[in-house]
Amino acid sequence: MSQLLITGGAGFIGSHTCLVLLQEGHDLIVLDDYSNSSPVALERVVALAGLQASGERSKERLQLIQGDIRDITCLEKVFIDARNAGKPIEAVIHFAGLKAVGESVREPLRYWDVNLTGSRCLLAAMNTHGCRTLVFSSSATLYGYPKDEPIPESAPIQPINPYGHSKAAVEQLLHDLASSAPNQWRIACLRYFNPVGAHPSGKIGEDPLGTPNNLFPFVSQVAVGRRKSLQVFGGDWPTSDGTGVRDYIHVMDLAEGHRAALDCMLAEPAQLLTLNLGSGQGASVLEVVRAFERASGRPVPYDVVARRNGDAAITVADPAMAFQRLGWQTQSGLDEICRDGWAWQSANPTGYSDQE
Repeated sequence: MSQLLITGGAGFIGSHTCLVLLQEGHDLIVLDDYSNSSPVALERVVALAGLQASGERSKERLQLIQGDIRDITCLEKVFIDARNAGKPIEAVIHFAGLKAVGESVREPLRYWDVNLTGSRCLLAAMNTHGCRTLVFSSSATLYGYPKDEPIPESAPIQPINPYGHSKAAVEQLLHDLASSAPNQWRIACLRYFNPVGAHPSGKIGEDPLGTPNNLFPFVSQVAVGRRKSLQVFGGDWPTSDGTGVRDYIHVMDLAEGHRAALDCMLAEPAQLLTLNLGSGQGASVLEVVRAFERASGRPVPYDVVARRNGDAAITVADPAMAFQRLGWQTQSGLDEICRDGWAWQSANPTGYSDQE
């Protein structure tokens, strides 16, 4: 199996993907600055992967480095140390970045710096050290207001906020890089839709800092009593119940999608592969609320308020290409997502904070 570098591996999607990759037998180096994540998540990943009893061997299987992807000196050291230890990095899964749409509108300079400059620094270090296999964490946000539903990969790239623009810019950079050396780079851009849920054990899950920016963690925090009520942005959308419809994907399905994309890149010739990762099924805000109430046995009070700028009525993936190229498709529906999300939130009402 391979030695992999996982940037942002302590985050929500990163930690679940680390678990899947460890279970497959890969050795991991995780680089994270913990600005919106917790090292506790990776301690739990080690336990879930059954590595705690292996002592020093667990440190070989999962190395943790606190650092910033914009720090080229840090990146150089990561690649050099791995090579000197006789286990050069063979591929990178790149999660590190900022991801809150509203925050990106308020702080565009920060988003462009972290998301684009950070990616450029990472790619430069990879190129210098001959590591040219990458799985990039992209986003369906770059589709903006989609004209077609479900959304295919061929849909126009028309982001409507700085976060989406920064993801589109990184994708363009990857395209330019692959074109400059067509027989060298193996790159998978994974445009995923709405990652939610948690590991079924309830040991790892989503733990956003401050007020959640996304629906699912807000719903779960209301159910557990951390927040009084949910704000539903718009009750007059052209949908079955007037609330916005999104494609929700279980985080463990998403982690398996990254594993499948990595396996594809390691096995196949140089290429640039762009895929949607989603379920192909939409659920409205109120459908999510009702499903979570069933899973938790608790009410989720909500208030319908005005629409937010930048929201679309319906955003659902066409995931056919991912099945065709990777043999991947989602396995869990909304009820399983809410069941596992509640297992995490009820066991960790304040997230990882009590363990730090």
